[in-house]
Amino acid sequence: MKNYIQPGNIIPWTNSDVTGAADVASGDGVVAGSLFGVAQGDIAVGDSGELAVTGVFELPKTTSQAWTFGQRLYWDAAGGKLTSTASSNKLVGVAIEATASDAAVGKARLSGAFTL
Repeated sequence: MKNYIQPGNIIPWTNSDVTGAADVASGDGVVAGSLFGVAQGDIAVGDSGELAVTGVFELPKTTSQAWTFGQRLYWDAAGGKLTSTASSNKLVGVAIEATASDAAVGKARLSGAFTL
């Protein structure tokens, strides 16, 4: 197939030098338009890097919430954490294990879906 590019599990991304832009550390969650991914390395403002949009990752979570296996998880961009609260947050995946409410991190399988 002449038009095939790649599987799409890892997407190149430029951390644009715009107002409010900040350096991204390896392992940070990133919302880029309707796409959510995890930075595969440090990406300074103005530089390019890669975002993993599928896979299982341990990410910071809202500590007042307990999660159950398979529960939908959303990204709270303002807090930089996963949450089980939909609200205006973007759906990014599901919990892959039960997690206590006092846990600072949780394991999530990213869906790779676009959150419009």
